[in-house]
Amino acid sequence: MDPGLAAFGSSLSAITLAELGDKTFFMALILAVRHRPRWVFVGSFLALAAVTLISLGVGYGLRELLPPRLLPWIAAVLFLGFGIKLLIDAQSLTPDAAREEAKEAQEAVDAAEGQHPSDRPLAVIWEAFALVFIAELGDRTQLTTIFLATAPAFTFAGLLAGTLAGHGLVTALAVGAGKWIGQRVDERLIFRLSGGLFLLFGLAALGQALG
Repeated sequence: MDPGLAAFGSSLSAITLAELGDKTFFMALILAVRHRPRWVFVGSFLALAAVTLISLGVGYGLRELLPPRLLPWIAAVLFLGFGIKLLIDAQSLTPDAAREEAKEAQEAVDAAEGQHPSDRPLAVIWEAFALVFIAELGDRTQLTTIFLATAPAFTFAGLLAGTLAGHGLVTALAVGAGKWIGQRVDERLIFRLSGGLFLLFGLAALGQALG
């Protein structure tokens, strides 16, 4: 398969799974109920795009620092380790995990808006940007992007396009149909699917390392 297409498909699927039911998903949902959805989408997507660029920079920085012959092995270890961790984490999640994420998002939005929320477009965009950017740092989605960027089989353009497409899709769902989706999100299932996906990435990287 073409490396760019493989990178696009892998990052699109991984990011979509990682973002569904995440705290930033619920932040966008809550903000879209209170403000005009289009401005919430703009602010949230810009924040996710900024974190994506930072994450890809970190991943590609590791590529430059490490010996090329070790990169497939490192990618395999990171993918397999992350996949196993997600599967283990899935076992400890409660059925109300998504509700807990929503509660934390609600508290963060309430704290940011205080008693006098503004409906001005720039204010809404900035609020969404700041909340999502801070919440995304160190999040599962950022780790996902960094790990994908360490894999030598994936191109930068493919990863960037797939990651942004995944973020755009989930953010659009959050501001458009977030309430309906949020009530049906099963965090344990998402963690298991994500873990299984990373195990597949790990096996593919391992095959490249051995080949």
